[in-house]
Amino acid sequence: MIEGDDIYYNIAKTGKGQLREKMSRFLAFAYKVKNSDEAREYIRSIQNEYHDARHVCWAYALGPDGGDWQLNDNGEPSGTAGKPILGQIRSAGLTDVVVCVVRYFGGIKLGTSGLIQAYRESARLALEDAGRMECYKSRTVEVSVGYVCLDGVMRIARLPGVEILSQEFDNVCRLVLNVRESRFDEITGLLSKVEGAVIESASDAPLL
Repeated sequence: MIEGDDIYYNIAKTGKGQLREKMSRFLAFAYKVKNSDEAREYIRSIQNEYHDARHVCWAYALGPDGGDWQLNDNGEPSGTAGKPILGQIRSAGLTDVVVCVVRYFGGIKLGTSGLIQAYRESARLALEDAGRMECYKSRTVEVSVGYVCLDGVMRIARLPGVEILSQEFDNVCRLVLNVRESRFDEITGLLSKVEGAVIESASDAPLL
């Protein structure tokens, strides 16, 4: 097992949760996302599907440390919905995730503390259902090599922390590799030593 500071955590699958509190019904959904566009697409989808609900509140966190985030109370008192949802994402140590909580108002007001607790618990249930998986930051590298020297590149491509994204075999073979951030310098160094291998391009920044 490779250890490093390039590890982050995401949900393992789409998660759902339900909660009833004083006649109000809360439906929570957690989705894995790569960027803010994907997050907002999920939000729009939930808003369209549950257009008859009183509130659709949400929060998302993106980036290596979850530092790119947004939240929305969608008509609930400020700080009673989006903030506790985001708090649950952070408490679980997750990033690249959006959580939406739909509220059907049941006619009884919950008060500030009641709302915070309800949105917090709804988000927690969805994230618990989604589970958690270990991921790592990575970079891509494209390498070309003559067919007669391909074995040297393929041996490196099979090392832990390396994944073949695409491959093209001809007299000159081309491979695009996804390389774990903590092994990037090592792997590109090994590739550069393979006879006939040429690194065509390499990403400068880690991918999530």
